[in-house]
Amino acid sequence: MKVLVTGGAGFIGSHLSESLLEMGHEVFIIDNLWTGKLSNIARIQNHERLHLVVDNILNESVMNELVFKADHIYHLAAAVGVRNIMDHPVETIEVNVQGTEAVLRLANRFKKKVLIASTSEIYGNHLDHTLSEDDNRIMGSVKKRRWAYACSKTLDEFLALAYYDEKKLPVVICRLFNTVGPRQTGQYGMVLPNFVQCALFGKPITVYGDGTQTRSFTHVYDVIWALSRIMEEPRAEGEIFNIGNDHEVSIEDLARKVKEMTGSESEIEYIPYEKAYGPGFEDMQRRCPNIEKAKNLIGYEPSRDLENIIQSVIDYFKE
Repeated sequence: MKVLVTGGAGFIGSHLSESLLEMGHEVFIIDNLWTGKLSNIARIQNHERLHLVVDNILNESVMNELVFKADHIYHLAAAVGVRNIMDHPVETIEVNVQGTEAVLRLANRFKKKVLIASTSEIYGNHLDHTLSEDDNRIMGSVKKRRWAYACSKTLDEFLALAYYDEKKLPVVICRLFNTVGPRQTGQYGMVLPNFVQCALFGKPITVYGDGTQTRSFTHVYDVIWALSRIMEEPRAEGEIFNIGNDHEVSIEDLARKVKEMTGSESEIEYIPYEKAYGPGFEDMQRRCPNIEKAKNLIGYEPSRDLENIIQSVIDYFKE
């Protein structure tokens, strides 16, 4: 099978591309290298079944040819990372909305199946329970720049489901919850690689806010397993799936765990959000998925616990 991965030189995209090649597929990657890196695909760059295009997904002539060749499309290209989103709000909205519209429009032209990689940010600021796919969204003010990313990805989902309902385009949506692992950097505000790098270098481990906010972390290998299985499942078409880990940890406890596992002497510092990101930032206190839907369809079950996940990131940076 011929598979197109947009954002295929990114953190998740590079792991997915490797996995698809191991499964025997011919893989086409398009990435503009804004947040993706050639080093992420160094192991596969010369593979006989890999084709790399360094370009923007908004280049319609290039995308038209790639979509035409592909049987399946994994659309992972997007603006990512809290820091990136706060610093580049215009690009965030343009890339996420216009890019997804372009992918869906061309996929519909040739009736190619598409998986849209969405985000747990869709849910907004829920507090009281694990998040299910049909839950309402709780968004902050449009004055809070933090929510631009969530709203752009929400529009992506609306558009994808509209193509499914109106145009009968085979589409599936996966909402990813804090995917972490080797190759992820802290450059754009990702918390775990930031903590690990600071701990290894003996720098202060910086916790934003009071550290009581919780997250649930999923290893990238579990995520790409789920994405490829859901893409192959006809019953998933027109549906939305949470892909994550339903075990929560506070950011404060995560910092302590990283410090312990690295044997670091780093201090844990607490910095207000305003100082870290400037005005227009608002965080969510809790973000934990209900994963029953994916579990029931494909037998999805995260295979790596928090210690295993942290250790894989430590090992990566030590290398």
